[in-house]
Amino acid sequence: MNTLTNYTLASPWWLLALLALPLLVWARGRRGAPVLVVPFAASWHRPSLIPSSRWPAALASAGLVLLIVALARPQIVEDKREVKQQGYDLMLSIDLSGSMLAEDYERGGDRINRLQAIKPVIQAFITQRTSDRIGMVVFAGRAYTLAPLTFDHDWLARQVERLKLGLIEDGTAIGDGLGVALTRLEQAGREEGNKRKGAFVVLLTDGANNRGLLTPEQATEVARSRGVPVYTIGAGRDGLVPMPVFDDNGQKIGYRRAISDLDEGQLRAISDTTGGRFFRAFDSDTIEKAFAAIDKAQKIEFQAKSYLLTTELFAWFAAPGLVLLFLGALLALPPQWPFGRKSAA
Repeated sequence: MNTLTNYTLASPWWLLALLALPLLVWARGRRGAPVLVVPFAASWHRPSLIPSSRWPAALASAGLVLLIVALARPQIVEDKREVKQQGYDLMLSIDLSGSMLAEDYERGGDRINRLQAIKPVIQAFITQRTSDRIGMVVFAGRAYTLAPLTFDHDWLARQVERLKLGLIEDGTAIGDGLGVALTRLEQAGREEGNKRKGAFVVLLTDGANNRGLLTPEQATEVARSRGVPVYTIGAGRDGLVPMPVFDDNGQKIGYRRAISDLDEGQLRAISDTTGGRFFRAFDSDTIEKAFAAIDKAQKIEFQAKSYLLTTELFAWFAAPGLVLLFLGALLALPPQWPFGRKSAA
């Protein structure tokens, strides 16, 4: 990694205030009275704690200079560039349909819904695969791009925390969710013989397809033709599952039993046809197995990325400036301060 360090001022126009200091000193000498509006400056022309000394004015002037420089916001700017980076392009396609409300998982003895259960899986992809570009598609009755491919994993993690059910009209458009993810993987220079290199889709869903323009079979064929493996992760358990019931105010008032509609056969068909693998979300080693399977593929080399790291130096000038200004004011006090002048006998 190459690093270039530069020193700069974010607000250099504040330095024009330095031009006013000589003018103020000249005006003070011409009038024989102080014109700098600083604490205790009026006492500079009277006898001070250090008689016949120029130290109070010198210290106060130096303090003002440092404060003006601080207002100009000196900074250290480091331009860091990654010379080489290899990894994969991963699109996460996440199901936000109403059936994800089913609370057939537990954490710490409390029931949690399927979205809460798969969030750690999503976060693992984002936080542990730091060399990969990752994007996100969310779908229910329709599919939308939440984030294009990016290296900004911190931002992606914050978006995952904000995910909640009910953001999209209900339904399960698995075909559309997969199709949009494949579209976001289309990039010039990443293809070889009409095959997309180093790209994968991770499809996380709990249901059978019942909405959308594309059928899962059509989207699967597109992925196969482009050479993009699809790893499917099925959320939810088989059989009857507890589905929460809400009142008109959105408060949970109880549960009803519903049949889990996870179409494991279809998810396996998607992964097998495209060269991916199928996993169940409640398997303890789901993440490790998924990572190991992806890492068997050939990585791609990304373009050099760069970012700026800025360090503010305001405090390094403001703090000593205030100290010098205070010392100048303190030394400018009359010798008898703070006890006052003694009255004549």
